[in-house]
Amino acid sequence: MKVVDMHCDTIGAIFEKRSKGIVCNLRKNDLHLDINKMEQGNYLMQNFAMFIDFRRYKNTYKTLLEMIECYDKEISDNGDKIAKVLKYEDIVVNEANGKISSLLTLEEGGAIEGSLENLQHIYKRGIRMITLNWNYPNGIGYPNVKINVDKKGEIIGKPDFTKPDKNNGLTSWGFELLEAMEYLGIIPDVSHLSDAGFYDVLKHSKKPFVASHSNARSICNHVRNMDDEMIKQLAHKGGVMGINFCADFISSEKNGYTFGTISDTIEHIKYIRNIAGIDCIGLGSDYDGIPGNIEMKDCSYIPMLADELLKHKFTYDEVEKIFFKNVLRLYKELL
Repeated sequence: MKVVDMHCDTIGAIFEKRSKGIVCNLRKNDLHLDINKMEQGNYLMQNFAMFIDFRRYKNTYKTLLEMIECYDKEISDNGDKIAKVLKYEDIVVNEANGKISSLLTLEEGGAIEGSLENLQHIYKRGIRMITLNWNYPNGIGYPNVKINVDKKGEIIGKPDFTKPDKNNGLTSWGFELLEAMEYLGIIPDVSHLSDAGFYDVLKHSKKPFVASHSNARSICNHVRNMDDEMIKQLAHKGGVMGINFCADFISSEKNGYTFGTISDTIEHIKYIRNIAGIDCIGLGSDYDGIPGNIEMKDCSYIPMLADELLKHKFTYDEVEKIFFKNVLRLYKELL
């Protein structure tokens, strides 16, 4: 079964290790994902997110460009195994050449620092999807977390993941950015965005969009997941949501500990299929951006999910849609 995964943080993990003087590369490493493991998992395509945390990096745009350089070098150094995707046809060519396809994305739209010029530049550098925000307000919109700040605007304590934000959505700049992204051909990603922001994107976008790594809130009550109506509206728009393997997003806490199982993952997939249909479901593992308390402990284990879906009476065509066909359908339309 071929695999298309809409979200991982592997390049950021490699970038971080190298900044600490640790040797690490995409060919073979001790992370969730590398080329060797992707080959074992029969990967057709992987989205590589450039995750920029403004708490860690003061000059976020500069750091983004440095991370893209890291990505470019890894793809170049491993050109016998993997190749970039700038348009849908590249996926077809790469597969014919026996190579894994790689799509560059940005997680945290605030990294472009409010500049359309920067947006145009990173498009030229290959970015084709942007997660509008992460866990903090960024001038584009608001996340689904409660943020406490002091008088200077500094964040106090940890975010509150218990109640979704149904009031604060996109800013005026957020709407401008959304329009510019769609004009260029950059796919909006609403994972991490507030409920209010989701509906802003739904109302104002002219094309389908994605939730690259989000699950069903009715199965696991976490604000990072989507409620039933959001899932239905995403499906109606023609979008796709990538199932996230993070234990906190797929299973409720039991005995003070969460562990993400394949069975838990399938419960989300079943539920989403039942309320919105099979065509809106994809994969968004979040590998190398989540803890290791998961049954599919690296990307070579993904075939286990396909096997279990078939055992749970999903048809072969349904599993193909989840694993690659739905996302490829969307990319054919948007890239």
